[in-house]
Amino acid sequence: MTNGYTGGGFFDDRRASGSGDGTGGFFDDRRADRRADRRDDDPYSGGGHDDWPYDRHTADPGVAQPYPAAAPGPDPFAPAEARSASPAPAPYPPYEPYAPYGTEREPAAGHEPAAGPEPEAGPAAGARTAPAPYARYGTAPDPFAAAGPSTATLAAPRTADTGPDAPDAAPAAPKAPGRDRYFDLLRALALFRVVLYHLTGWMWLPLVFPSMGVMFALAGNLMARSLKRPPVQVIKSRVRRLLPPLWAAGAIGVTGMLVQGWGPAEGEDALTWWLELLFWVLPLSDPPNAAELAGVPGILPGTWAEPFAGPLWYIRAYLWFVLLSPLFLLALRKQPWLTIAAPLVLMAALNFGYLEAGESVAPILYGIGEFGACWILGMAHQLGVLRRLPAYVIPSVAPFIMGFGMWWAVDHGLSAENQLGNMPFASAFWGLGFVLLLLHFSPSWSEWPRLLRRFDGAITLLNSRAVTVYLWHNVCIAIAVTMWNRLWSLEVMWRDLPWLMNSPWPTLLFSWSLIAYCILMFGWLEDVAAKRRPRLWPSGTAPRSRKGPEK
Repeated sequence: MTNGYTGGGFFDDRRASGSGDGTGGFFDDRRADRRADRRDDDPYSGGGHDDWPYDRHTADPGVAQPYPAAAPGPDPFAPAEARSASPAPAPYPPYEPYAPYGTEREPAAGHEPAAGPEPEAGPAAGARTAPAPYARYGTAPDPFAAAGPSTATLAAPRTADTGPDAPDAAPAAPKAPGRDRYFDLLRALALFRVVLYHLTGWMWLPLVFPSMGVMFALAGNLMARSLKRPPVQVIKSRVRRLLPPLWAAGAIGVTGMLVQGWGPAEGEDALTWWLELLFWVLPLSDPPNAAELAGVPGILPGTWAEPFAGPLWYIRAYLWFVLLSPLFLLALRKQPWLTIAAPLVLMAALNFGYLEAGESVAPILYGIGEFGACWILGMAHQLGVLRRLPAYVIPSVAPFIMGFGMWWAVDHGLSAENQLGNMPFASAFWGLGFVLLLLHFSPSWSEWPRLLRRFDGAITLLNSRAVTVYLWHNVCIAIAVTMWNRLWSLEVMWRDLPWLMNSPWPTLLFSWSLIAYCILMFGWLEDVAAKRRPRLWPSGTAPRSRKGPEK
């Protein structure tokens, strides 16, 4: 069975097609083949990211600059937005910050939390790696978890705590330690790496920082913390936070596909086709998309629908992990190490052909196999399982786990054309070992180290709008690359500035400008979904009143 990922850039999250961290450029989502070639090769019947970067290196102004088909998208992130705490009679007695492994405690008498919506966090967005046959579930991802309520005093800046992965309940206190800033940093890095990988397709990015594994681990950590409440209530809250941003994206994207003439293929059952569109409402499986469209000349390429649908592999995988988390938690409490290893066993059974599944089920199983160990490891970290080990164990064992994954990848032809995202088996071990080290050395910052304080606003914004960034970044890259390539028609550009035209940095800046626009246009839906006051730009800095703070 061939792997659905192909190539390098735009989609690190090959989740759209099935596995790994996505490989290759802007469109590794070969979801374009989803209904044609993929029927034989791709166990994931859905789209994906064929993360291949745009072909923007051809300095021929007379040649169109198409970009490759999108890859399955891996890959995710969890935004976070916290409300500024309201004044209370007196501060809480001191307690340990919950993040990442802190415990909750009841407030002292007279300090009950104020009524109102609870803070929440978002999924970690995923990024994709090499092309894989499976509609990937975000490798470098995908996804979205955020941390708990932020520390806030009356005159202090506000931090965000939003997204599907945010803790479900946290008391509002005048001065309460809150978010784990180390986790916020990891989530922001994962999102940035996803965008960079999907644009450039640099094969070393998923190796240096496997975003999707990191994002799923952070989401699992916060899910375990929330499951101190009734599971049905927690699952309902997570799903509620995740779906409205997806519905907005689907309403725009699917409408655009239909306007351009998308519909059931010849000989395809129309009723089945319309029923499959319901996966844009509840993505338990890969939603369909138009593999080939005319596009918008000079603005959107003809295969824009594939990258647009690519990130949904991460949403699908995240949703299944949320639904399965109560079972994971029960198993962790009885057999923690067997539970962590179980997804790797599933991945091995799929990889070696001992277990086969239909094209509608394969993406789900590959997602659990490749990233389930990272999600469960995040839950184990929250439960304190890792802290029971002697300090030398994880630094001694994790390099061997990563080494095995790397050996497998190299032995199976790791290269720029056959990236880690093409090899979910190798990706599962590499990501697990990497996440083990990150969680082991977790410093649990309640405040930023001095060197990172200047980045507080950007990191807080990415955590607060992780779902929005993940859902829209592929289309933003597609628009940026298409419009930038139009400059090849100017003689001064291809004759005197070819180095600038071939550089990824102008396109990256343009892409982030478009992403910022999407945050302003659609990001507030994450607040509405979390039952918070909508904010256009939740960077964590509260506006200053000219009259000074209220008293």
